[in-house]
Amino acid sequence: MAAPVRNHKPKDLKYVLLRLGKYLWAFKWRLIGILILTIISNVLALIGPTISGEAVDEISVVLDGGTIDFKVIYRCIIIMIICYTLSAVMSFFISRMMINVSRKISFKMRDDVFNKLVDLPVAFYDKTQTGDVISRISYDIDSINTSLSSDLIQICSSIITVIGSLVMMIKISPLLVLIFAFTIPMSIFITTKLARKTKPLFRARNRQLGNLNAFVEEMFSGHKTIKSYHQEATTIEEFDLVNETTVGASYEAEYYGSTIGPSVNLVNNISLALISMFGAILYFYGLTLGKIQSFVLYSRKFSGPINEFANIISDLQSASAAAERVFRLIDQEKEASDS
Repeated sequence: MAAPVRNHKPKDLKYVLLRLGKYLWAFKWRLIGILILTIISNVLALIGPTISGEAVDEISVVLDGGTIDFKVIYRCIIIMIICYTLSAVMSFFISRMMINVSRKISFKMRDDVFNKLVDLPVAFYDKTQTGDVISRISYDIDSINTSLSSDLIQICSSIITVIGSLVMMIKISPLLVLIFAFTIPMSIFITTKLARKTKPLFRARNRQLGNLNAFVEEMFSGHKTIKSYHQEATTIEEFDLVNETTVGASYEAEYYGSTIGPSVNLVNNISLALISMFGAILYFYGLTLGKIQSFVLYSRKFSGPINEFANIISDLQSASAAAERVFRLIDQEKEASDS
């Protein structure tokens, strides 16, 4: 029976990244192309708030008794449509390309795992349950595939958006940016604290899923023996125990993993409230309505990726735990050749 969930040590993240890097290196040119398209797509999306602010400033001249120049409004609308459309089209192709890369990496991993299984000594199968091996080939590699196809793109986009938004906010109002000196450390603290707690939990969940698969495979393969010795009730009791342990491990991992996003989102909403309050004060000292709106939009773009990153941390933890299990299997010593 597996050890209690809390007794598992954190995974070796450095080992996982080095092993995974070898698979990614085979597609380095495609990944470079994806990175370039990601930068262009996010830069185009970052142009929108500035143009929107210009449109608001043009409309706000009515407050001073001026006349709206609709040519400026139409120009702003056309530019925003073009930028957001091109950004969306590029995002579509980025997703298609990344899915293709992750699918080929998953294929290569399964091929490596199967080739390793053929070369492993009999002693390995004596101490390793079949269901656990099947779980690594199917569930664990599927987790890696899902993470590669979506999480990597989100992380790259988040970094570009955060840096670009910060530069634009400093350009608009350095004073309002000081608000993030309070909220960002709070978000980092919450994310780090919860991530440290979820690391061993996701590793324990994946291990327990392997135990469950192994138990089910063993019971089905020995079904005739169980029937012959009338051990149905005992088998059901054992399954209930393994199943309950698996549910507990999964619940605890998902529970703590799901608290990261809402916690960071609360800090982001506090940040937005402070920006609105101090922005209203700075309006009386020359900050225009359009710049305030642009700053608010950039602040959402700035805090949004941080919240998204917090939400995908649980997926990254699960994928890292799965990758470690797969790589540990691939790195097993194969059977020595006959003399």
